[in-house]
Order: sequence, then structure tokens, then C-alpha cells
Amino acid sequence: MFHYFFVPLADRVGVFNVFRYITFRAGGAMVTALLIVFAIGPPMIRWLRERQGNGQPIRTDGPQRHIVEKQGTPTMGGLMILVSSVAATLLWTDLTDAYVWIVLIATLSFGLLGFADDHQKVTRRTSAGVSSSLRLFIEIAVAVAASYAVMRLEESRLSGVVTIPFFKTVVVPLGWGYLAFGALVVVGASNAVNLTDGLDGLAIVPVIIAALTFALIAYLVGNIKFADYLQLNYVAGTGELAVFLSALVGGGLGFLWYNAPPAMVFMGDTGSLSLGGALGAVAIAVKHEIVLAIVGGLFVMEAVSVIVQVASFKMTGRRVFRMAPIHHHFEQLGWREPTIVIRFWIIAVVLALVGLSTLKLR
Repeated sequence: MFHYFFVPLADRVGVFNVFRYITFRAGGAMVTALLIVFAIGPPMIRWLRERQGNGQPIRTDGPQRHIVEKQGTPTMGGLMILVSSVAATLLWTDLTDAYVWIVLIATLSFGLLGFADDHQKVTRRTSAGVSSSLRLFIEIAVAVAASYAVMRLEESRLSGVVTIPFFKTVVVPLGWGYLAFGALVVVGASNAVNLTDGLDGLAIVPVIIAALTFALIAYLVGNIKFADYLQLNYVAGTGELAVFLSALVGGGLGFLWYNAPPAMVFMGDTGSLSLGGALGAVAIAVKHEIVLAIVGGLFVMEAVSVIVQVASFKMTGRRVFRMAPIHHHFEQLGWREPTIVIRFWIIAVVLALVGLSTLKLR
């Protein structure tokens, strides 16, 4: 919105020229989202606590200390992130950019699904929400639609192809099969973040790290000079996604203020599904889908631990981990929650640096 109003005035009033720059608007979006969360956070937490009574239902098959320590904490705190980041995005991005709308719609769609899931859990006082089959169907439908929209926007040389990290020109053409691949990326990212969200602050900081990393990638890929210098595939229009991701970082930082141990509120599926979906949608837009698996390797590790646990138990009757996802395994080994969370944050930082190295090592 600011871009629409102030850029036309830049030729007459020099100070408005800063609104042409993605970097300035990204910073503005981050600060705006952060301030919005600080403004709406306390009343929203009070409202959620009043509406939910006993808070988020705690899984009885999870660590027993959670039943004691986390009982009564309200959920759906992801609403703070969604409201703040969407508002900041609408204020600071170029709203004529189609990529922004694709990612926003995908993010909100996953957020609404997560909200419905959280609402059922709270009202029914159970850890089971929307049926898994219906939830998966909606996720795939949204992800396929986003992948299709991205394919229609891309140049013919990039439409339906997957780029390979560390190689300059190597691409894998999938054609219409890219719809399935794109859906796998978006749905996988969404559910992987959801599985990671099990300890105070565990999911939100790696999401912030991944969002910052992809904000840089989006900026470089959307800038023809930088893309040419780094030998990246230039995707016109994706630079604006840096503004969206910066808004997400601001909203995430604000949420972390209230989610820091001991958490005053949980993000719930409202937050985790939408944040993962946002990262997945951005990854397919900037043609760095495989890099997302590197940068978000922590989320991949959490998801794989669940898959391995389930598969092992069904085939052999034995469990590989004491409890899945893997952060609960370390809890069962006696690690304290802050220790697990901070060490996982360190892993997320290292993986982000490895992911960024793919931009130059080609």
C-alpha cells in the first residue's frame, strides 16, 4: 500500500524514493509486524485464555511432565503471527506482485485449516482435531493450486523444472509432474514445522532463521544483477517476497516474546501449519525447493523421526526412539527442555549457513 501511494511521489519529494527499495520496505515490514504483535499480544492472550478455559489439551501419550507444566496454556497464538505479518505485508509490499498474493493466500489457507484444527481440539477437549484424511486433502489442494499458479507465472525455461543446488545450469524437467512435487514441498514443510512445535520456542526460532535465509534468497533471485553475478535463475517479481518474509520474521519475534519459556501461549496448528506452508510456497516461487530441505533440515529431521518410528513399530513392533518426534526422545533421555531447544536452534543456524553456501558454490 505504501509502495502504491509514495513511489509515484518520489520524483517530486525525494524522501519518498526509499519506498522503491525492497530492503527499506522489508525493514519496515519487520518492525511493523513486531509492533503489531506487541500491541495485540496481551489482549489476545487474555481473550484466548478466557475462551479456552483449560487451554490446549495436552497429549496423554507425550512426556508426563507436559501434563503438569503446560496444562492451562492457551493455544492459537499463531493468530498473532498471521494478523501481524499479513497486515505488515499489505502495508509494505508492492500489491501488484502476483507472487505475494500466491504466498499470502497459501499461508492464510493453511492458517485457517490450522485454526479449525485447534478449535476442534479446544472445544472437544481432545488432542485430535480435524480428521487426518480431510486435513491432508485440503493441504494437497491448496499446495497444488499454489504450484499451478507459480508455474503459470514463470518463464517457459523455468516452468515445471527443479533446480539442483551446487550446480549452475542443472535442472530436472518435471513438466506437469511439478504439481505433485510442489505439493510435496509445501505440504511437507507445513507438517514438518507442525511436528517440530512441541517445546516452548522450539519451532518459532528455526522458522525465523529459515525465513531470514529465504528473504535473502528471494531478494537475490528477484534482482537480475545479483542473480546474474551469483549464476542463479532470475525469477522476476520474487524480490517482493523478501518483504513478506521480513514481516513473518517480525511477527515471529513478537510471538517469541510471549512463547519464551515458560510459554504464555502456544502457536498451535494455526501458526505451525501456516508458517510451514509459507516457507514451502516461497521455496517453489524462488526455485529453491531443495535448498529448503537443507535450510529447514531441522524440520526434516523431526518429520523423518516420526516416519521412522511409525514404520519401525508397524513392521517390527519395536521403536527406534524412546518417543517421537525426536525432541521428545531427548526429553526421555533426561535432557532439560532449554537444553534441547537451544541446541536445536544452533543446528538450525548451521543448516541455514549450509543452505546459503549453495548460492555461491556452483
